[in-house]
Amino acid sequence: MADVKPSMPSAVAENADRRRSHRVNITMPVVVKGKINGQAFEEESHTISVNAHGGMIRLAAKVMRTQQISLVNPKTTEEMPCTVIFLGQKENGKTEVGVEFVQPSPRFWRIAFPPEDWDPTERKRPGSSAPRPPQATPR
Repeated sequence: MADVKPSMPSAVAENADRRRSHRVNITMPVVVKGKINGQAFEEESHTISVNAHGGMIRLAAKVMRTQQISLVNPKTTEEMPCTVIFLGQKENGKTEVGVEFVQPSPRFWRIAFPPEDWDPTERKRPGSSAPRPPQATPR
């Protein structure tokens, strides 16, 4: 089951105004393919967050900015070419890696993205409910 969180990671929050699509924090399996020093690699990973233009993952493979790699959605087997655009914090032998699809592909992730005017601070609070329509009484 995917773990969805509405907030942005602090490492990239300052770039939020430059985003072309909403980022959704969600843990999804992904397979990363590429080449390092001419040698092919394939690594199973998980997303940290995704958007219509790419996402953030953690990789043990030592990739470089501007490097071309591919992401595979294991649920659909769809493969998407990407460019490494960000290298972030290292933790437990893995590095945060931001990737951008060669072509925007919001359907790659198979999730619904929030509308452009969505504000996560305006989400309903737990326990609140929308007004319910009156129920018909049996005769």
